[in-house]
Amino acid sequence: MRISAAILAGGGATRFGGRDKGTLIVEGRTILDRQLAEIQQVTEDIVIVGAPTVPLILPFPPVKIRTAPDLVPGKGPLGGLHTALEATTADVLLLVACDMPFLSAAFLAYLASQCLDADAVVPHTERGYHPLCAAYAHTCRPAVACRLADGRLAMKDLLTDLRLRVIGADDIDRFGPRHRLLANVNTPDDLDRLHDLLGTFAGDERHER
Repeated sequence: MRISAAILAGGGATRFGGRDKGTLIVEGRTILDRQLAEIQQVTEDIVIVGAPTVPLILPFPPVKIRTAPDLVPGKGPLGGLHTALEATTADVLLLVACDMPFLSAAFLAYLASQCLDADAVVPHTERGYHPLCAAYAHTCRPAVACRLADGRLAMKDLLTDLRLRVIGADDIDRFGPRHRLLANVNTPDDLDRLHDLLGTFAGDERHER
């Protein structure tokens, strides 16, 4: 099974003052750096969807990182998924948001492995579905394109159109505490709350604001 991966780096990040969240520092490394270190253990075909607000500065990679501007700008994560599916040809696409610092290679590989007879494999916790840390088969392209054309952009609603495999909390926890593994940084307060997940504060971001 061929696997590609896409990091959704687009969006205005209005709740973070427009800053590219992939450049935030967590435990001394940018979120983007942390994500790429894990993703490249699963696939060498990695595309960053959307235009970061700063140039990419990477300490590696041994793999080639591609970028792809949104084909239909301003359509949120669904538009990003559409762009990623058009930019890749592998059987399975791993889609991750750019603000998730604790993703692991083992968990991402597991999501991809569960996509053999499903259109999408999506984690689900007491907080609901996590469609921005999920695996999508290329068979979901027609449903994505249809919803995009109709302006029906909610990612969670897309799941109702797909053959869905849900990964529950018990399965997620086999790869690490689910609240850490699926943690994301939407706001400055979210970044502050990483203190509870790390035991020590994640970098110097609190003092930069």
